[in-house]
Amino acid sequence: MSKDKQFVTEITPQSEDFSRWYIDVIKKAELMDYSPVRGCIVFRPEGYELWENIQRDLDRRFKETGHRNAYFPMFIPESFFQKEKEHVEGFNPELPWVTEAAGEKLEERLAVRPTSETMFGHMYSKWIQSYRDLPVLINQWANVVRWEKRTMPFLRTSEFLWQEGHTAHENEEEAREETMRMLNVYREFVEEFLAIPVIVGEKTPSERFAGAVDTYSIEAMMKDGKAVQAGTSHYLGTKFAVAFDIKYLDRENTLQFCHTTSWGASTRLIGALIMVHGDDRGLALPPKVAPTQVIMIPIGPAKLRDQVVGRVDELYAELKKAGVRVRVDDRADVSPGWKFNEYEMRGVPLRLELGPRDMENGVVVLVSRITGEKRIVQQDNLVAEVEAMLAEIQSGMLEKAKQFRSDNSRSVDTIDEMKAFLEEQRGFVEAGWCGSAACEKQVKEETGATSRNIPFEPSAQKPKCLVCGDDSKHTVVFARAY
Repeated sequence: MSKDKQFVTEITPQSEDFSRWYIDVIKKAELMDYSPVRGCIVFRPEGYELWENIQRDLDRRFKETGHRNAYFPMFIPESFFQKEKEHVEGFNPELPWVTEAAGEKLEERLAVRPTSETMFGHMYSKWIQSYRDLPVLINQWANVVRWEKRTMPFLRTSEFLWQEGHTAHENEEEAREETMRMLNVYREFVEEFLAIPVIVGEKTPSERFAGAVDTYSIEAMMKDGKAVQAGTSHYLGTKFAVAFDIKYLDRENTLQFCHTTSWGASTRLIGALIMVHGDDRGLALPPKVAPTQVIMIPIGPAKLRDQVVGRVDELYAELKKAGVRVRVDDRADVSPGWKFNEYEMRGVPLRLELGPRDMENGVVVLVSRITGEKRIVQQDNLVAEVEAMLAEIQSGMLEKAKQFRSDNSRSVDTIDEMKAFLEEQRGFVEAGWCGSAACEKQVKEETGATSRNIPFEPSAQKPKCLVCGDDSKHTVVFARAY
């Protein structure tokens, strides 16, 4: 058996055990490692660079819509959580508490931040006095802690990284516009930057964020058919404003409560990225998010090595100057075949090969990680060819993921049809729902699937509830989820 073949077999096939495949890939690609603290992971440079690229592009989009960054404390007084009943009930099971510091018992317990609506609410009540102070549009990049019982790296950990936006507005109309604006920012980012198609819609009451009036989400399908909630945006109404006394004098000099929103996305996007695009060879990263977009590998006999490496370095400088994230692997003690497998496993979108014959002909070989296509291009036009191929890979990955979702989605009329589909294959199910919490609960109990959202654009309106057969109020997407 060749060394190349042995390398590939270190990753469990997706069809054999998808969860094992996922762990094999993120460990082999050195994205993370387990920490000594239960449920917490260490982001290794390869994994953290993915988050940096996500953060950089999202941050740009936030600022283009008028938001500014700030930072708030990670310790939150217990009394803050008591002010909004639904909020504390929703988060209390996951809260870690600080009860002692400097050898002394604290007068009031401090929660380690699970989310920051309460802290923002407290500060906004001090900062907002008049309609002239509105809107307040603030985002925070931070870590949060939710003591999860079952964890999975990136997708569900006790501590994770995220951003949380918190805004305050004069009225409901402006706050709802903000809620939908940021939901659309998430949709565009995830589809354009991560090449992950999403279903956009409203959460059912049972799935709403604790304390929200309405919650909206984008839902993505993984290659095992399960769903990942890739981002949420919440209209909070005046609930937190009343709880924290966030009031302002309006244009008629009357005291009013603000309408607030919150919205967030986290490092679970990295998990979704891996599970949507990865294959049995390892990672497959869309060019826009990939830490390394092009890996350059010189090949050929040792006697011509210096000449080939010299030309590779020249071409590297051209690509680098054009803004391409490019690396060179010119190690002499590792075979080209091993390198090919290595960078395929790490998900580098494009490989560039250059040997002595290529130098004579003034060409290079470009190889796509996704399709395996080999393209011989002129060195004189390398930058344009690389940029064009990266763009093709990016768009091709989105279309491939859309097709996979389509192939693994089904519209059903009854819960029996839904169970049959989920037994044959995992995926998304679109069905009618009467609005009853009991019917929604029965779906979960009998199928293990939860309502993901009420899509804004269902494939077809379902007239009857899949459980009770009564008239349907909504068409809902159901799926098993991470």
